[in-house]
Amino acid sequence: MAQTVAQPTATTPAVPATLPLKAIAPWAVFFGVLMLVLLYFVGAEQGATSVVSGEDVHEWVHDARHLLGFPCH
Repeated sequence: MAQTVAQPTATTPAVPATLPLKAIAPWAVFFGVLMLVLLYFVGAEQGATSVVSGEDVHEWVHDARHLLGFPCH
């Protein structure tokens, strides 16, 4: 005996959930600033623009600089 499967009969289309811009904006700004700070430390933290004295930051991000194509020596 074959069983029959009921087909859906809904006629209204599914509506995607909306997320208001006010809920996204603070997180977008936060992560944007965070990415810029990380980009600075990986790409430019050495020499005349150094915020942290010494070679500590350079040594911590040295491999990341090579991976991202930043020259460092």
